[in-house]
Amino acid sequence: MTSQEPPRKRYKQSDEEKSESDDEYVPYVPVKERKKQQLLKIGRLGQLKDSDLNNQRSTSENELGGDEEEEEIWGRKNNIPLLDQHNELRKLAEAKKVSAAERQLKKEEEILEIVAEKKALMGVSELAKGIQYNDPIKTSWTPPRYVLAFPQSRHEALRNNLRILVEGEAIPPPLKSFKDMKLHEGILEGLKQKHINKPTPIQVQGIPTVLSGRDMIGIAFTGSGKTLVFVLPLIMFCLEQEIKMPFIKNEGPYGLIICPSRELAKQTFDIIQYFCSHLKKKRLPEIRSCLSIGGVPVNEAIEIIQKGVHIMVATPGRLMDMLEKKIVKLSVCRYLCMDEADRMIDLGFEEDVRTIFSYFNGQRQTLLFSATMPKKIQNFARSALVKPITINVGRAGAASMNVTQEVEYVKQEAKIVYLLECLQKTQPPVLIFAEKKQDVDAIHEYLLLKGVEAVAIHGGKDQEERSKSVEAFRKHEKDVLVATDVASKGLDFPEIQHVINYDMPDDVENYVHRIGRTGRSENTGLATTFINKSNDEMVLLDLKHLLIEAKQRVPAFLSEICPDSEKYLEVGDERGCSYCGGLGHRITDCPKLEAQQNKQASNIGRRDYLSNTAADY
Repeated sequence: MTSQEPPRKRYKQSDEEKSESDDEYVPYVPVKERKKQQLLKIGRLGQLKDSDLNNQRSTSENELGGDEEEEEIWGRKNNIPLLDQHNELRKLAEAKKVSAAERQLKKEEEILEIVAEKKALMGVSELAKGIQYNDPIKTSWTPPRYVLAFPQSRHEALRNNLRILVEGEAIPPPLKSFKDMKLHEGILEGLKQKHINKPTPIQVQGIPTVLSGRDMIGIAFTGSGKTLVFVLPLIMFCLEQEIKMPFIKNEGPYGLIICPSRELAKQTFDIIQYFCSHLKKKRLPEIRSCLSIGGVPVNEAIEIIQKGVHIMVATPGRLMDMLEKKIVKLSVCRYLCMDEADRMIDLGFEEDVRTIFSYFNGQRQTLLFSATMPKKIQNFARSALVKPITINVGRAGAASMNVTQEVEYVKQEAKIVYLLECLQKTQPPVLIFAEKKQDVDAIHEYLLLKGVEAVAIHGGKDQEERSKSVEAFRKHEKDVLVATDVASKGLDFPEIQHVINYDMPDDVENYVHRIGRTGRSENTGLATTFINKSNDEMVLLDLKHLLIEAKQRVPAFLSEICPDSEKYLEVGDERGCSYCGGLGHRITDCPKLEAQQNKQASNIGRRDYLSNTAADY
């Protein structure tokens, strides 16, 4: 026993050494086979997600150690030609890039599916009864015979020349003159007095489309003449109805125009009154229109409604209030237009628009207009339309090319003083925008102290004061108007020379609306925007790419913002964000979508806020 113990000990030791050598033993693999395995592993790596790759590497390091793992993954490069190594690395980089882009698109599709999974934009009763309209409303209007005789190629050539993009079926031909549109002589005289001699691109295609009775989505840059596209055909329809069968007491309206702000509603109402007065001069029947907005007595509107009203211009809050109280009915309404429609069919306004839709009896011609309407909002809006025609003059959300945009870095405490220097850039009139009401008041007070003729408007001021301020500025009695975004949506002030953004808006859509107050029609204008480190990086990225698109100078401090997410901006069919239209981010990083979802979540269980609060509506 004792003589056998030493050999036994030696045997155990040799066994351990043998097991260690077995573990470390690497079988010989021919060079050809080793290259093949390496290429297969590189291909697999290209398909792995970053997180999986990190987990795999950390596991490999624990099992094999850093050096062995490196050799296992990449092989012995001494035996591979440099050209092959370069090609393999390039393929690996491309595979990673493609897979990352595919992951981005897949993630976006999931988000868009959630956004799109909403009820159709229709009235409750229509949804409940399953009512669906398949054919557009028919009208008595037809294009001139000589235009109908033209081949389609000629119409396409005119659209291409004017950069008009159209989608839809059986699209009416574009018309180059108001006379060809068969507008009444009184309307033509009204246009002539305003020095409007020929239609703008959106009017060339838009007015014939509306006169044909078609549902329409109209997208064009600010100051392009969208208002006349829905106002002139409506006046013609109402004139035809009044001649055939005059409206009796408490009947109407035939046409309804909804605007997101009181000032825009008032401006639209004034335009309607202007053209109706020219028809009256021609001894034609009176076309009665009423204005229904918050902040003014409802009695004036009631008086006109009792006589029988043809056209109503309203803000959503006051309109819903009047519908609930049965002051007005939409039983004979056959024409609905939503100006700045993207503001009202966003997540926050969706239910309010659907509530208004539920008061209609029967089919109506529906028109949606805006300067900024992203593709997904367009698709959602189409659920309310019958075989719609989409007319687009320029990218939805693009800035007007007539505006020179200047972006300046200004510290928060230096902004109000720097305003005076900015006012020296151009002659008046000048429009200054600020996000907060208290900033508007502070700027207004500062300018008055410095001897500047200025007025101010915001949602906190009563309607009479707001109306007086807008009127004084419009008549050039005041040089500067300081306002919140209540003045940025669709308001048309004559010959604005300069727009100053005291602060950058929370989303680039509002920026486009703001700077669109200048450079209207064929005029040019200047827009100056103050930014600093307090601004959200995503908004600044949108601004940077908007400047690039408009061929404007991009300041160095904006050029330096280059996050990794920028490499995905061109991925897929649609550039930038498919939800809000911002060019500097994708929908996965959309601040507007996140804000709307948070807002919607916070409003669950609460009473509708739009009809009773929101001073600007």
